[in-house]
Amino acid sequence: MSLARATPWIGLALAITVAALLPMFASNYVLRLATIVAMYAVLAQSWNFIGGLAGYPSFATAAFFGLGAYVSAVLQTKGVPMMATWLLAGLGAALFAAFLGGAILHLRGHYFAIASLVVAEVLREIVNTMPDLTGGGMGLNIPVLKSSVTAQAQLFFYAMLALFAVTFATAMVMHNSKSGFALRCIKQNEDAASIIGINAYAYKSLAFALSAVFVGVAGAIYASWTHYIDPTDVFDVLLSVKPLVMVLLGGVGTLLGPFVGAVILLAFEEVVWRNFLKAHALVLGAIIVALVLLLPNGLMPMLGRLWPGAGKSQTRPSA
Repeated sequence: MSLARATPWIGLALAITVAALLPMFASNYVLRLATIVAMYAVLAQSWNFIGGLAGYPSFATAAFFGLGAYVSAVLQTKGVPMMATWLLAGLGAALFAAFLGGAILHLRGHYFAIASLVVAEVLREIVNTMPDLTGGGMGLNIPVLKSSVTAQAQLFFYAMLALFAVTFATAMVMHNSKSGFALRCIKQNEDAASIIGINAYAYKSLAFALSAVFVGVAGAIYASWTHYIDPTDVFDVLLSVKPLVMVLLGGVGTLLGPFVGAVILLAFEEVVWRNFLKAHALVLGAIIVALVLLLPNGLMPMLGRLWPGAGKSQTRPSA
C-alpha cells in the first residue's frame, strides 16, 4: 500500500486512539455528548452511502434505527446477551433494507423520498399492535447492567466510537472502490450508467443496505444505553431528517462532511437548548436553514481550501 493510500487509515487510527483516551479525564456529561456525536456521525455517514454517493434522498433512517432498537430490546428481554443483540440488530436492519429496496429502489427523486419516509410510520404502527412482544405504545424496559453509572457511560461511549470507526472505514473503502465510482455514475445519470454496463439496481441495493446496517446497530446500542424505548422515540421522524441536515452542513458526498455536520448540529442543539428553551425548535431550524442557504455545498469545500483534498470525494476507483 502506498503512503498516499495509507495516510487516511493512519489518520483514522490516530483519531480513534485519541478519542479513546477521552474517558480518562472527561466527565459523564462530556462522555454523553461524545457518545451522541459518534451516534449522529454514524447516522449521517450511513445516509451518505445512499444519499450522497447514489443521489437517492432516503428518509428511512428512522425506520432502520427503530428496527435495530426493538430487535435488540426484545432479544435482551428474552435473555440474549447484549452485544450479540447489537450484531443481530444490524443484520436485521440490513435484511429489512434489502427487502424494502426491492420495493422502492425503482422509484426516483421525491417519489423515492416519500416512499422511504412512510416506512418508519408503518413500523411504528406494527410495534403498537404487538404489546405482548414490544410493549406497544407503553414502550419496553431493557435489563439494566449491574455496573456503576461511570462504567456504563464509558462502555456505551466506546461501543458507539467503535461503530463510528467501522462505519467511517467502510465509507473510505466505498469512496475509493469501483462500487463508489459506480454509485457516483448513477447519481450523475442512472440511465447512462446502465448503458455503459453498470448494474444500477445491484449497486443501489448495496448502498441502501449499508445505509441501514450501521444505523440498526446504533439503534441497538442506544436502546441498551437508555434502558427504555418507545415507538415515538426511536421512530421519530427527526432521526430521518437530522442525518440529511448533517450531511448538508458538512458536504454531500464527501468523506469527512458527515462527521463535521454531526459536530456542528450537536453544538447548535446544546447552545440552543440552554439559551432558547421555549423556542429551541424555531431557533435551531432558523440557524440550520441559514447555514444551508449560505453554504449550499457544506463546510468541506471551504475546509478544502485550507486542507487540499479534504472537501473532495474520489471521482475514480482505485486500481
